[in-house]
Amino acid sequence: MNKEKLKMSRYFLKDSIRKKIDFRFTNQNLGDPVPPIEKAYQKDSKLIDLSVFDKWENIPRADLTEAIGERKSHRVYLKESLSQEELSYLLWCTQGLRGKVFNGQAYRNVPSAGCRHALETYLAVFDVDGLDPGIYRYLPILNQLVFEFSDDMLAEKITIASLGQPYPEKSAVTFIWAAIPYRMEWRYGLAAHKVIALDAGHVCQNLYLACEAINAGTCAIAAYDQGEFDELLNLDGEDEFVVYIAPVGKVRK
Repeated sequence: MNKEKLKMSRYFLKDSIRKKIDFRFTNQNLGDPVPPIEKAYQKDSKLIDLSVFDKWENIPRADLTEAIGERKSHRVYLKESLSQEELSYLLWCTQGLRGKVFNGQAYRNVPSAGCRHALETYLAVFDVDGLDPGIYRYLPILNQLVFEFSDDMLAEKITIASLGQPYPEKSAVTFIWAAIPYRMEWRYGLAAHKVIALDAGHVCQNLYLACEAINAGTCAIAAYDQGEFDELLNLDGEDEFVVYIAPVGKVRK
């Protein structure tokens, strides 16, 4: 291995870069407007209301110690659908809001550096009750899904983008998290990118644990074709791009 390249890559994990940043000149401290906490959508888009936390009827209370002890990656899923209530629960656990939006910030059920939350949640839906197959995006402020588009070749494209790994297309729904880096760069400049990666880990771990409560499983995927996934979601690959993937389906306990 090239030691110099390894050294450069390891630098990303260190906090040393903060010592080289003059935070007086970040976009935040220069007075630039705070970035939106949620990506906009077309006003004529199809929106789907999701069930809310205090209205769930079929989501059991899970023991945290048991959920942590049982957590593992699942790559084989039963041919069973998820309910919309179960999907609502998984979205709430991974990016749901707690409290009001204020000053360009919103507290969620996962931590994020500076409460910046640079991630958008896309869903490749294959088998969720009441939802047509296709690509959706979660709107956490109003707790809704926005339907992005359908594609008759979605399963095949997901497999290609996943470098031939078959389980993303065999899921009931595959979570796809994309980063909008400027949300974090606005506050932290060049120090933003490490914490975006850390935030993605927080989100996916919550998904793992939430799946345990509904007899479902997931498997985090970081090996994928960047260009194929960005193109699949119609992302520009620069100001927004895919960073993490996790298929979800019912599993045999």
